[in-house]
Amino acid sequence: MAGVLAGRRVAILAADGVERVELEQPRQALEDAGARTVVVSLASGEIQARDHDLEAAGTFAVEELVDAVSVDDFEALLLPGGTVNPDKLRMEPAAVRFVRNFVRSGKPVASICHGPWNLVEADVVRGCRLTSWPSVRTDLRNAGAEVVDEEVVTDANITTSRSPEDLPAFCERIVQEYARAARAVGAGGRT
Repeated sequence: MAGVLAGRRVAILAADGVERVELEQPRQALEDAGARTVVVSLASGEIQARDHDLEAAGTFAVEELVDAVSVDDFEALLLPGGTVNPDKLRMEPAAVRFVRNFVRSGKPVASICHGPWNLVEADVVRGCRLTSWPSVRTDLRNAGAEVVDEEVVTDANITTSRSPEDLPAFCERIVQEYARAARAVGAGGRT
């Protein structure tokens, strides 16, 4: 699927505590498809990645600050997990607003593992069919989502997945969904 996302900018919203593989593998899949990914975070510098939430796993450079970007700057959004990462993001009004505005725009949003906590905080899951890490599912249900235990789920413009074990299917699906949205825009439709 090389080139299907050429010229498309994808925001990756992440903070300290991001699960390394949940940022790295989708990012690589998107870039392999031609997208330009941009790590968006709360503060400049670097964010600390983790492996299984416990082990330090290097850093990622922050390219843009969430309070300085707009949904209009990107064609899609990726919300990786890790336990600490989405917990930090859901406490920051600018990050919550960015997620809410992205979902409401109709542009594609993808989230894996604990990442859907950001969707809960943005109050955009009511009536949506989603999946996540098992410990997040009660929060999703309480926020009005229909929760399923499936490898990857797409409902309208939101794609969710359960865990790092599901990354191959998740990466394939988000490239498909982001490409579908890009084709719709190219054909004169809205995402």
